[in-house]
Amino acid sequence: MIVPMKKVTVLCLEDDRDATLEHLRALGILHLAPVRPPEDRDVEAARRALDHVQRALDVLPHHPSTAPSGQSPQQVIEAVWSIIHRRRDLEEERTALRHERLRIAPFGRFDPAAVRELADRGVQARLYQADPRRPVAAPEGWVLRELSRSKSAVFFALAGRGEPPSVDAREVRLPELSLERIDARLSEIEDEFRALGVRLDAFGGDYPVIAARREEAHAWLRFAEARAGMGAESRVAYLRGFVPAENAGCIREAAAQGGWGVLIEDPAEGDRTPTLIRTPRWVRPVQAVFRLIGVVPGYREVDVSAVFLVFFSLFFAMIVGDAGYGAVFLGLTLWARRRFPNAPPQIFPLLTITSVCTIVWGVLSGSWFGVTGLPLLSRAQSGWLTDPERGQDRVMHLCFLIGAVQLTIAHVWNAWRARGSLRMLAQIGWVGTTWGMYAAANAMVLGRDFPPPMTAVLGGGVVLIALFMTPVKSLKTAWMNHVMLPLNLINNFVDVVSYIRLFAVGTATLAVAQAFNAMAVGDGIRGWLHGLVAAVVLLLGHTLNITLAAMGVIVHGVRLNTLEFSGHLGMEWTGIPYAPFAERGEKPADAPRVRGRAADNDGVKRRG
Repeated sequence: MIVPMKKVTVLCLEDDRDATLEHLRALGILHLAPVRPPEDRDVEAARRALDHVQRALDVLPHHPSTAPSGQSPQQVIEAVWSIIHRRRDLEEERTALRHERLRIAPFGRFDPAAVRELADRGVQARLYQADPRRPVAAPEGWVLRELSRSKSAVFFALAGRGEPPSVDAREVRLPELSLERIDARLSEIEDEFRALGVRLDAFGGDYPVIAARREEAHAWLRFAEARAGMGAESRVAYLRGFVPAENAGCIREAAAQGGWGVLIEDPAEGDRTPTLIRTPRWVRPVQAVFRLIGVVPGYREVDVSAVFLVFFSLFFAMIVGDAGYGAVFLGLTLWARRRFPNAPPQIFPLLTITSVCTIVWGVLSGSWFGVTGLPLLSRAQSGWLTDPERGQDRVMHLCFLIGAVQLTIAHVWNAWRARGSLRMLAQIGWVGTTWGMYAAANAMVLGRDFPPPMTAVLGGGVVLIALFMTPVKSLKTAWMNHVMLPLNLINNFVDVVSYIRLFAVGTATLAVAQAFNAMAVGDGIRGWLHGLVAAVVLLLGHTLNITLAAMGVIVHGVRLNTLEFSGHLGMEWTGIPYAPFAERGEKPADAPRVRGRAADNDGVKRRG
């Protein structure tokens, strides 16, 4: 469910704003809403400090088995930055030397210092590049020597006394270094790069300490932003935020202790109220999907986590559609759970659920790595799904049925939320039109008869929608809803039909698997070499197919939940996550030290 929130305004003396923020951060339950843009010199300094640490952490190798260097975090950061600066300088020099080498390489190996020495004695030497289609003759009193030639250019040198002659060619600037010196310097640079890498590796054991310093810098940035975002009138400073309604008492107690003024009220319609979702344990795995696609329901919307998880698992199973692939997903999940114990906790339960659902669907449809009809496994498959004549039509019909059921859940949910008002009847009308569109999809796509009672259901639904979709008092401003009703009804039909993508993508996954099987095995294995090639083709082919199936889940499985279903539910996913002011960290030396408590999106840590 979405936890009810309270809007909080805290007032304090201007001189007490730091102490007030410290106390609120120690509580760790208030989501701050800036009164003014949180920008000032302290924020800029804190942001630069965070960037300074983050950049050092980005290049620092993580070697848990390496012993710490014994230096302080600041010394390690500065040492890493010295390496960063030196690497940058070396990279710039290496790039310049490589360009210079490419420029002078056609003229061969010579010593530029010797050319300059000849110039001091009155003998001029010049380098030129010309078009090979226009030969250049040696001017009188000068010697021309061709040094190299390509399809697009000829490179030569002119030597003589006096002023350089005018020739039909482009003069090339004399280099500062010879090719030998450039190559030697490039070799030195590579050696220095390797030495810098060794120096950097020596700090690999300091990664956890620098990561902790990064969190401290981030905490101070949040503190600086909170301070800059406070409003001020005369000698009074104030801030606003949101707190779970169940924790409003903690704010009142803190206000009494700190001598603040506090106003606690219900959020207004236009407030950007954060969303805190508290879900049952079995539903929490779906939070991994929400984090992956970066969506949060609005505070005044609904928590669809349970419905999302049930239908997403079903969509995953139908799109992947193969028991062998499901077993691969399950095996990789169990392996990754042990290999990466610090990964987000919801991801592995989610993958376990979807993998098991895929195995069940694959067993029922009789598909194992694209192979169907295996003698030992065919007893477990469903004849209703695998019937050679009617199986595909039945799966398409099942897709339409799933779509009608999910969209019905959306409108029944809306009707419950609108209970006590006439708009509830409009939502009941949408339920009727959804099932009318389901019957129409079966008739138009599968050639089934359109049940006569559905005409009355569809017509009655349209009437209920037209009569009760807009309150009478809002007709002057919302009359366009009635103009758009025909298009919305067409969209309702399109949404039901769009669930056929489950059949289409699942069938494509099976077809690709079977194509790779035929490509690899064909009429059988003929010899060990053929067997080796077949094994490679099967491995690469099925790996590619599994990857494509996973992408199909992200594109289609997520879309049906976040667009079709959520659209009928009226959700826009415009929420912002509840992020209480509660991070632990150190401030600069001239600011007090603060300790805070964290809260996650499944619950709030109360003051102890």
